[in-house]
Amino acid sequence: MEEIKKTTLSLPTVVPAVAIRDVVMFPGMSLPLSVDREKSVAAVELALDTSGKYILAVSQKEAEVENPKASDIYHFGVIAQITQNLKMPDGSMKIFLQGLARARVTKLELNEAAGAWFATVEYIEEEDDDSPVVQALMRKVLDEFDHYARVSHRIAVEGVSFLRQINDASKLADTVASNMLVKTPQRQEILEAVHIKDRLEKILKLITSEVEILGLEEKIHSKVRAQIEKNQKEYYLNEQMKAIQKELSQKDDFQKELDAMRTKIKKNGLPKHAKEAAEKELDRLAKMAPFSPEATVSRTYLDWLINMPWNVTTEDVLDLKEAKKILDEDHFGLEKPKERILEYLAVSKLTHSLRGPVLCFAGAPGVGKTSLAKSIARAIGRKFVRMSLGGVRDESEIRGHRRTYIGSMPGRIIQGISKAKSSNPVFLLDEIDKMGSDWRGDPAAALLELLDPEQNKEFSDHFLDVPFDVSKVMFITTANSLSNIPRTLRDRLEIIDFDGYTEYEKHDIADNYLLPKQMKIHGLKEGQLSVSREAVALLMRDYVREAGVRNLDREIGSLCRKAAKMIVDGAKKVTVTKENLHEFLGVPKYSNFAAEENGVGIATGLAWTSVGGETLSIEATKLPGKGQLILTGMLGNVMKESVRAALTYARSRGYGEGLDFDKTDFHVHFPEGAVPKDGPSAGSVITTALTSLLTGLPVKKQLAMTGEVTITGRVLPVGGIKEKFLAAYREGVKTILYPHTNEKDVSEVPQRVRQELNLIPVKNMDEVLPLALEGWEEFAARLQKKIGKKKGKAAKSSVKLSAKKAVKTAVGKKAIDKKTPKATAKRNVRSLKKAVKAKNGKRKF
Repeated sequence: MEEIKKTTLSLPTVVPAVAIRDVVMFPGMSLPLSVDREKSVAAVELALDTSGKYILAVSQKEAEVENPKASDIYHFGVIAQITQNLKMPDGSMKIFLQGLARARVTKLELNEAAGAWFATVEYIEEEDDDSPVVQALMRKVLDEFDHYARVSHRIAVEGVSFLRQINDASKLADTVASNMLVKTPQRQEILEAVHIKDRLEKILKLITSEVEILGLEEKIHSKVRAQIEKNQKEYYLNEQMKAIQKELSQKDDFQKELDAMRTKIKKNGLPKHAKEAAEKELDRLAKMAPFSPEATVSRTYLDWLINMPWNVTTEDVLDLKEAKKILDEDHFGLEKPKERILEYLAVSKLTHSLRGPVLCFAGAPGVGKTSLAKSIARAIGRKFVRMSLGGVRDESEIRGHRRTYIGSMPGRIIQGISKAKSSNPVFLLDEIDKMGSDWRGDPAAALLELLDPEQNKEFSDHFLDVPFDVSKVMFITTANSLSNIPRTLRDRLEIIDFDGYTEYEKHDIADNYLLPKQMKIHGLKEGQLSVSREAVALLMRDYVREAGVRNLDREIGSLCRKAAKMIVDGAKKVTVTKENLHEFLGVPKYSNFAAEENGVGIATGLAWTSVGGETLSIEATKLPGKGQLILTGMLGNVMKESVRAALTYARSRGYGEGLDFDKTDFHVHFPEGAVPKDGPSAGSVITTALTSLLTGLPVKKQLAMTGEVTITGRVLPVGGIKEKFLAAYREGVKTILYPHTNEKDVSEVPQRVRQELNLIPVKNMDEVLPLALEGWEEFAARLQKKIGKKKGKAAKSSVKLSAKKAVKTAVGKKAIDKKTPKATAKRNVRSLKKAVKAKNGKRKF
């Protein structure tokens, strides 16, 4: 140390500087260094040109910085002497530095001309300290460093024995610090500790911390090594067991089952999260008793999890012409849903990937909703799965049961997909409007995630308990009434309306689809049964009245059965005509049309139901009573209010002249009393029936109407226009009165129906009554004349009363004015009487 003190007196104060990475140099330390950065190479070359070959070695704060600035370099380093150097072919240099003394940098700047760092430094004069405290610290440092060397296994223990020969505290501290494997900031902190006592304390603290950390590392390493040894032992024993079993050519059934499941897990291509769950459950199963209840539940779970079609899909047939051909082969009409499916295929063809749409086929029974879903699956080449939701009240039917008891199963969604063995089938959720809810949960709420294209990529079944991607599934739902579907669920559905068939469409369906199908079912060959077109028309009029064709299919089936019996009895061919149809099907189920029954107090309205449109006959009558309004026919509150509003309107317009309403009861009846009825759309027909009753004018035949009516007579819009018009057309109605605000809905009615119906839009009851009641013009003129006479009488009576009052006043006062003479007052009264007589036709008071 004395030698360094003497040397520092002759060291330069301005020296080239080199920034070193990942190391801190100490006085007395020898350091081999590879120099390849331009500034560092320039600094080394400048140092070599000087007589002492001195250079300042300072550490970088961050080793990753390639071109450090002054702020990136510590301002405390070591003056070193270059003892050896070697120039490499690539321009870099290999040098050997010998540390001489600590130096504090007072100024560090880059010399642009030289292309190197230069530092202005001041040297640290170190003082000897041989106090007992320093001696004790030296011994403690040596002991701890010895412990550190033994624990770390990175420093030769012989090197520690050499350190005990050093008596200089500063040299000992620097030597120990240079041999410790610690981070750069910690070494730099020791380098900057000028006083020897502080430096030794920092080194001791650092060594103690490192020893403790190394002890923990050794403990962890021992545990890991023990675990590895245990696993290796188990693996070795298992391998031995397998080898023995293989040698003996036998294996217990349970182990065979586990091996088979393990093989399936590898082959079936499970996604990462499902594979992890399956392997974890398989490990649990391997530790269970083979015939325990828990093992049974675990086996069932693994069977479902492994055999799910995680990555199995069917390739869509994206030939639009072929798909259209298949759809047209299976179903007549239904243009809207067919067009939607073709649009889906077209988009799939362009994008090569598309989430399955969620469609809702809404319409009356028998219009082909379910069978069209099957045709869609056939047209696009997918598997078909059907699930009926009618009467489902348990949420677990959709999401599955929790895996907590024997017999728990996945939900019917997962079951259907597993049965289809494809992750992209056409999945039909039939009768979605027939679901219920109770204490077991709400199935409709469980469908919210399933039928949401934004969420169903990770549909979670309670039994599987791992997400399953159902976004590729084409979900199709069917419903008769959208009002029974919760609003939040309806919002997730793309609704396609299925309208009822017209009579002409049913003719084509019967000839091209139903009759050939029923003949094949009943074993009849072509030509053995023929049904004339007139017979089909009579069948639909007398035996079938519906929006769909389900009952028509049944009646044609009845014809086929009768024909089959006749052919077995010896007939060669059976022909059904208009004349002999009743012999095959018996007494007609329907006779007269409701619209032909219109009369006084009887009118025909149009109603919408979940199974299509219907005609609704309304009857009204009056009888002596106490002014009560009697309503029958199982009516809802809205329809009851419609009757009251209709009666108020009729009375306000003066219909029922001479009738004492306080002594008359009105009874309004809606036939088919067992069928619940409600809604405001019968307002116009109720008003017409009551007006017909009050005026005695009959309602015109073959006329029906719909529309809500206010107490002032305005006709408001209603829903279900298409279904109502088709029902009217089916029942033989020729004229329909409907709200003018529903004209936009008329375009949905088939053109052929519109051409054969007289459709008249109306704004108020003043337009309805002349069109609905026979003889209304004469009645209206007669009513207007009576109203005019009443107004004339009322005016004359008013003038007469005014004159009487004036005369009485004048006579009573005996004078018009106090200043008027009595004779003049009498004369004025006589003149007034004459004027009144002239005005009233000389009538006396």
